[in-house]
Amino acid sequence: MSTAEKLQKKYTYADYAQWPEDERWELINGEAYAMTAPQRLHQDIVSELCRQVGNYLQGKPCKFYVSPFDVRLPRKDEADANVETVVQPDLSVICDQSKLDKQGCRGAPDWIVEALSPFTALKDMNTKRSLYQQHGVQEYWIIHPEDRWILAYTLDAQGRYGQPGVFGMDESTAVQRFPDLSIDWSFMTAV
Repeated sequence: MSTAEKLQKKYTYADYAQWPEDERWELINGEAYAMTAPQRLHQDIVSELCRQVGNYLQGKPCKFYVSPFDVRLPRKDEADANVETVVQPDLSVICDQSKLDKQGCRGAPDWIVEALSPFTALKDMNTKRSLYQQHGVQEYWIIHPEDRWILAYTLDAQGRYGQPGVFGMDESTAVQRFPDLSIDWSFMTAV
């Protein structure tokens, strides 16, 4: 099936699981979104985040995963075959081990990070922010690699994202979900 054909109908995880592995897609409410190869700066940021988060999580029950890693977000208790939303965040941290299975993660990660790229910026800032709030992702970071800022959303007591924290990458950024973890951005001076 061509890319144009994939963009013209609704899909489920059963469809998605049959697509060629060399193609990268996300499904959001049944709509297919093609993913593009990230730029080098994007990869530098994600790689360093993985190093820092991985070091922090050693010996802790939470696990982190980097894209491509499928996060299935069911609406209720529907079977995997019927799930219409499968995303591949740049970084996902999952503390509830029961959400992890052979295919990836079923349910909301505790913390998701997306580093913006020109082709995904609007989707990450609007569509995914709304999606992650709806599914209960406790903390959602959006990183702008070129302009070097971060929007950090956290769920409030009503299960909504309020105003995001806005941070520059000129100093460390605290992770709300893990109060003793701060991301050190000093590596950005070398990239």
